[in-house]
Amino acid sequence: VQLVESGGGLVQPGDSLRLSCATSGLKFWRYDMMWYRQSPGEQRELVAAISGVGDKTNYTDSVKGRFTISRDNATNTAYLQMNNLKPEDTSVYYCRAYRVLLVPYDYWGQGTQVTVSS
Repeated sequence: VQLVESGGGLVQPGDSLRLSCATSGLKFWRYDMMWYRQSPGEQRELVAAISGVGDKTNYTDSVKGRFTISRDNATNTAYLQMNNLKPEDTSVYYCRAYRVLLVPYDYWGQGTQVTVSS
């Protein structure tokens, strides 16, 4: 199983980025997909989540109205559209695939850096 994030970078406040999480080796549609972020010295924070069929989404309060999580089950890819980025969004962003079938199946990507700075 592989999860590979891409799309991070250095942007200015107010800019947008779209992160992608390309997966392979799993039945993608059976997994909830999540985006987390973690800054140095801080705990990893759940940013957004989407159900396997994409009918349910959740966001942490600080990104509501600015970030949108989505998925394409035809290409096994999850996305995080980030608009109106703020300096406090600077972090390493990780995607996670998770499901429970008797036991948990839990996979993480390697992370992609997002830096918001003027």
